[in-house]
Amino acid sequence: MPTSKAFFVQRLNDHIQYLGKVTNTLKGQGDFQGTNCHQCKLGTWIDNEGTHAIAHSSPALQQQFAELVAKHELFHDFSNEALAKHQTGDHLNSRRAMTEMHKLSSQLVNLLLSMDRQAHQQAA
Repeated sequence: MPTSKAFFVQRLNDHIQYLGKVTNTLKGQGDFQGTNCHQCKLGTWIDNEGTHAIAHSSPALQQQFAELVAKHELFHDFSNEALAKHQTGDHLNSRRAMTEMHKLSSQLVNLLLSMDRQAHQQAA
């Protein structure tokens, strides 16, 4: 698994940029339509490089990766729901979905940081 800090910072950056596009649209400052969990940059990494690299990692890192995959999918479910509800004018349910989206985003960030630490410990 790549152990460069820049590698994990890039995964975090990919996620934060996506979150920003969704948030701006929900604030009325954009028209981002969202994607499914396989089409964003983090999802592309998960489906390709990440899956291959994790196969050779510690069981703890493999568990974190599995959790990342599940939470990432839920993040997209809630972000797409927030966008769809916003588009139809259902602002209450859009805000509810947005709250869940932000909770999951925090969890994704924490998982990526934890995976970074695990990868560095494994490499040491």
